[in-house]
Amino acid sequence: MEFEILETEEVYRGRRIVVERRLVRYSGGREQDYSIVRHPGAVVIVPVDQEGWICLIDQYRLVVGKMLLELPAGTLEQGESPEVCALREMREEIGFTADNLKKIGEFYSSPGYSDEYMHVFLATDLREDPLELDVGEFIQVKKYPAEDVYQMVAQGKIQDGKSVAALALARPYVMSA
Repeated sequence: MEFEILETEEVYRGRRIVVERRLVRYSGGREQDYSIVRHPGAVVIVPVDQEGWICLIDQYRLVVGKMLLELPAGTLEQGESPEVCALREMREEIGFTADNLKKIGEFYSSPGYSDEYMHVFLATDLREDPLELDVGEFIQVKKYPAEDVYQMVAQGKIQDGKSVAALALARPYVMSA
């Protein structure tokens, strides 16, 4: 499909995102407006402790107005590598770091409207090393046996898309241990 970008306009600039409006003309002459969310990228971590239990967080999400059970995750800071971000987010959100951090995948979170690119890590050999939570984060750390976590995904109890995707990528590592 051929198209031409006729206009690009920054509509909003926030702390972590930029919203652009783009006017596109397709072959055949039809024009369409798009809203695009520009995002610096993020990480999602599957932390597995020495007993094979997965650390999740129960986090209040203002956008949906409820607590969601999720994996620890966070946005890349400018110039920050995904590995450094993953270790920082683990320390902030679950109070642990990992002696073994392995990248197991990556994906676009919602390519229909955003360019957010997620880096997925498996974290093992966990040890305590807490940092303070970010302002506006209300989190409770919870640990579950891996089998229970995958059952919760199947039952729709884990509704966060990045967590579901990351757990799917981690399954061969987690369930074979």
